[in-house]
Amino acid sequence: AITDVIGGQMHFMLNSIPAVLPLARSGKVRILGTGGLKRSPAAPEVATIADTLPGFECVTWYGVMAPAGTPAVIVNKINAEIVRILADPPFAQRLIELGSEPVSSTPAGLTQHMKKELERWGRVVKLAGVKIER
Repeated sequence: AITDVIGGQMHFMLNSIPAVLPLARSGKVRILGTGGLKRSPAAPEVATIADTLPGFECVTWYGVMAPAGTPAVIVNKINAEIVRILADPPFAQRLIELGSEPVSSTPAGLTQHMKKELERWGRVVKLAGVKIER
């Protein structure tokens, strides 16, 4: 899709900031708005879509998973290391420069976030009338 936007076959698309920021900086694409509720530190000059369409939010996020049944002591140790790494100022700044915003959580916090996202996007799928074939 990015190639088609650059080539003029598509007029616009939604994508993550890290995927398009280098293209915007080189003048190959123009970022019309960002999907977060607040402006991105990587592109603070770009308004959010929510500025025009209140309540709009569509952001990319990542979570680290482990197999079900992984002992809590191991999950908590991995989580603590991820929180420590994301809090490292040079590393966090590099993520911001690339268009990501470092945010840490707890395993329970990630579970809650995932449940909220499933509920929200489930409503979108239902309202759109998407049929799942098995």
